[in-house]
Amino acid sequence: MNAFYNKKGIGDVLLLVKEQVGIDDRFVEQHGDFVQISKRESGEVVGINVLNASNYGTIDGEGAIDLTEELQTLLKKAAKENGQVIKLDLEQKPLFVVGYIDACEQHTNADKLSVCRVNIGDETVQIVCGAPNVKAGQKVVVAKVGAVMPSGMVIKEAKLRGEESYGMICSAKELGLQDAPSEKGILVLPEDKVVGSAFL
Repeated sequence: MNAFYNKKGIGDVLLLVKEQVGIDDRFVEQHGDFVQISKRESGEVVGINVLNASNYGTIDGEGAIDLTEELQTLLKKAAKENGQVIKLDLEQKPLFVVGYIDACEQHTNADKLSVCRVNIGDETVQIVCGAPNVKAGQKVVVAKVGAVMPSGMVIKEAKLRGEESYGMICSAKELGLQDAPSEKGILVLPEDKVVGSAFL
């Protein structure tokens, strides 16, 4: 689940996005300030927009923001005051987590890509990585599918030169960390980091 708020850029609108759905494949239902977006075929709700969001509570932050208890309270208040029921699980699992690279092999169709098997706590996923310093045995930061990078890029399932990739192993620069090195390479974490825990 990703939450966004940018009053200067798009106005006083709180956006919640579980999954990106194309315009032709979505159904939008609006009641007052409360908007729910669902998949046209299945009816599954994949997003919520709250218009005039600051009327329902205080929002801290700009851009991608955490789905805090205060923000959940705001959402519930907006739904109630507009006669709606939230049809979306508001539980927010971390989308940036500590991963452990179990295996790392050269991509068969690309010299500069590696195919990694990465333990992210609740599962092991395959991630294609182009960093020159990636190798097995490292603890790294993984942006899971659905995560939004500081650049605004949304991480999606992808196929790179024929290999499936479910997430991204991140560099310090991609994470927007201060004093990130200019040279290419993923951020390697200390050994004491717990696999599957949130990277803050």
